[in-house]
Amino acid sequence: MIKIDNIKLSVSHTPEDMAKKIEKALNLRKYYKDDKPQYSCKILRQSLDARKKPELFYVYSVIFMTKKNIEEKILNKNKDPNVGFYKENTYVIPKERGNIRLKGRPVIVGAGPAGLFCAYILCRSGYLPIILERGEKVEDRSKSVEKFWKTGEFKPDSNVQFGEGGAGTFSDGKLNTGVNDKKGRNQYVLDTFIRFGAGEKTGYVAKPHLGTDVLTGIIKNMRNYITEQGGEFRFNTRFSRFTTDEDGINAVIARDLFNNNEIVIDTNCLVLAIGHSARDTFKMLYDSGICMTQKNFAVGLRVEHSQKKINYARYGIGDLAALNLSAADYKVTNHTTNGRNVYSFCNCPGGYVVNASGESGRLAVNGMSYSGRNSDNSNSAIIVGVDKEDFGSEHVLAGMEFQRRLEEKAYELGAGKVPVQLLGDYKNNVVSMGVKDVIPHIKGEYKFANLRELFPEDINKAIIESMDKFSYTIEGFNSDDTVLSGVESRTSSPVRIIRDDNFMGSVMGLYPCGEGAGYAGGITSAAMDGIKVAEAVMARYCN
Repeated sequence: MIKIDNIKLSVSHTPEDMAKKIEKALNLRKYYKDDKPQYSCKILRQSLDARKKPELFYVYSVIFMTKKNIEEKILNKNKDPNVGFYKENTYVIPKERGNIRLKGRPVIVGAGPAGLFCAYILCRSGYLPIILERGEKVEDRSKSVEKFWKTGEFKPDSNVQFGEGGAGTFSDGKLNTGVNDKKGRNQYVLDTFIRFGAGEKTGYVAKPHLGTDVLTGIIKNMRNYITEQGGEFRFNTRFSRFTTDEDGINAVIARDLFNNNEIVIDTNCLVLAIGHSARDTFKMLYDSGICMTQKNFAVGLRVEHSQKKINYARYGIGDLAALNLSAADYKVTNHTTNGRNVYSFCNCPGGYVVNASGESGRLAVNGMSYSGRNSDNSNSAIIVGVDKEDFGSEHVLAGMEFQRRLEEKAYELGAGKVPVQLLGDYKNNVVSMGVKDVIPHIKGEYKFANLRELFPEDINKAIIESMDKFSYTIEGFNSDDTVLSGVESRTSSPVRIIRDDNFMGSVMGLYPCGEGAGYAGGITSAAMDGIKVAEAVMARYCN
């Protein structure tokens, strides 16, 4: 196979335009003479080049396949640095197995991306895991979340943070990751999403995203597959604790939340894919003597702008429909004069701010979009890095308690609703009296409040300075009518559960996994970590 890089085409190009570019780059007529070239192509990557806005281009990397002898001739004679040999980096599930006999079945706590992909790999390898999920299956969970946004009726164990699919279900569904991937796990994750319902473009666009509406269907399809292979899901079942003997884990204890009875599962393999909001579990693990450390994270506010304004700033075009382009995204960073690192996080083009509370009496926000990214607003978290100096303690759970204090204050400021303020009023330290040009697109009720009261003043100053700085890159980013909401506190886990090179925690048979354990940051990286942990389980245990 031959790889061709840097194929640049107008965003309105046709398949014929692509074919002409490929044939010219490889000088195909020379090798086929009078015959029409017979070949096939596969897009490896597509990215958008907006440097000459409003003239926009797609840039492609393509895999070219034809007769082997012709491929060899092309590679021998073509001097173009963008043309070269391509070797596919295909992930293969390891076949090696350990020599320790499983006691019962592997137990996975959590049905987010890490837990689902761990279960998926184990099932494909003949292991039959039991997946414990404190929340509801995704269909029922979606109804509960919608009801919460409409009525305020909150379910502590099934909400935006908890339930099948994890917190990422109600997000933009981004699938890009910066994880260094030498074994093809990243592409395997994307291909698996495609297998269970994502569009083909998911496999090659530079910044793939799914959206909540598509993600929910994929999650259901994955669950059905895992169940058909012999895996077992137990929803509304909260992991309580584990017991040990001289060999490590020997049982998992959980509570059936429907019947309020305790369940004991005999096992010597426990995967903790608990997510970053399982605070009661973090406390239990700490009390049980599991080795954990504090982890730095970031907190801040959601900002909403007109999507057309972002489109103009990024592409020089407001209405992208004629070009069949999706809403423009952005990423901005700043190191402030007071030494803070401030950056955008989880940008949701054409999306919504959502009430993402995970505990009663505490309030957090997140961003979400549907697959069409077609709301009037773009939102993003503008967050500030925080550490033990901000937490006020070196205690392992100090970061978690810091999050809780911020969320309690946000709940208080909004009287249980999402507290909202315009940027101009945030700068002037006054409560907003109403909206202006940007109408908040928020899932859940909101209330005007003074968000300056949320944070220590040096964090407020860092946000204000950065909003002004970001306007150099995105004109109007610091407009007074920019809508702020808070608090964005669940950017990543506040702890890391220590594990060794074999992915095992400080108790034999315990496998910390995914974002909640501190080893991932997003849907794809969490899924990849779930795959790695499944590999570690198979390397230790025989089924």
